[in-house]
Amino acid sequence: MNSDTVALLKECDAGCKMGVESMKQVRSYAEDGKLIAVIDKYLERHDDFGDKCHRMLNQIKETTQDPPKMASAFAKISTDMKLMMEKDSHKIAEILIDGCNMGVKSVTENIHKYNKADAGSVSLAKELVEMEQKMSQDLLQFL
Repeated sequence: MNSDTVALLKECDAGCKMGVESMKQVRSYAEDGKLIAVIDKYLERHDDFGDKCHRMLNQIKETTQDPPKMASAFAKISTDMKLMMEKDSHKIAEILIDGCNMGVKSVTENIHKYNKADAGSVSLAKELVEMEQKMSQDLLQFL
């Protein structure tokens, strides 16, 4: 298996984990039932996606990758600070949409960076981009 394939899969896995962490964090602040339903829907989809990444990495005898600890810590603190000041559905959706946009940007950059990755891993990465875009669209109603 080539190194670009491994790197792309690991980046997708780490990004997905970061998204799950963020959704779980903001969900605890959500009070609107419709918003909670959207968050839960995408939590499940991200969990399923993470499982796909794990299976693909396991097939090639590679381990998963956690998000960088500093990035996770900064994201958690930043989100908590924003939600301590204003924890309505608008702010929660805004935070999640920003996260989706960062995910789309990061995964797309990684698709181009690891341009020798195999078709299966590129397809999986594009699936993650599409999921992030759809999630962002579903959250617009709360702005």
